[in-house]
Amino acid sequence: MKPLNTLFAALLLTTAGSAVAASSVDLTVRGLITPSACEPSLPNGGNVDIGKISAKDLKADSYTALPFQSLQLTVRCDAATLMALEPKDNRAGSEYENDTGLFGLGMTNDSEKLGGMELTLLNATADGVASRVITSFNNGTSWTPLHMFQKGALLSVTASDVNTPTPVSQMTADMIIRPVIAPANGLTLNNEVAIDGSVTLTVKYL
Repeated sequence: MKPLNTLFAALLLTTAGSAVAASSVDLTVRGLITPSACEPSLPNGGNVDIGKISAKDLKADSYTALPFQSLQLTVRCDAATLMALEPKDNRAGSEYENDTGLFGLGMTNDSEKLGGMELTLLNATADGVASRVITSFNNGTSWTPLHMFQKGALLSVTASDVNTPTPVSQMTADMIIRPVIAPANGLTLNNEVAIDGSVTLTVKYL
């Protein structure tokens, strides 16, 4: 009887395996189309010229902080809208120290990382109301007080003491740009080197 029992057990295993095997899969796509749209803007087309820096004025063994720059960032929406800003580093891979809070300034002629820049929002308002800047590292699931742009994170404002974004028709803030140059002893500066930072800010609807 053992051969029969063995055969019966094998048939049960085969049948059980067939029962749990799926022959189809579902795909569900969800989203919302918002009737309002938001447009970010910076003065002078977002162009900032920090001028020429002498290589002799750079620190050899530590980074050199250049004078900070300031622009007013404005986001205008058709109606009160829940939104956030997402930065994209167009010079990714050139940032000094690979810090998520630093955006690249390009490379030297010898492919060395030139430095980086911090981008911070201060004095934010939501429809004229003084507001706090908040950041989400999980695509808007949760928010924390942080006023510095971070790669891979969203940045928004709240006019309340709760860390959730406030719907806005117009948001304004001072964008502070703090550029730094990497230690000069790791850079080849025999010829002029262009400081070439570029970041795209995209509105994300929440």
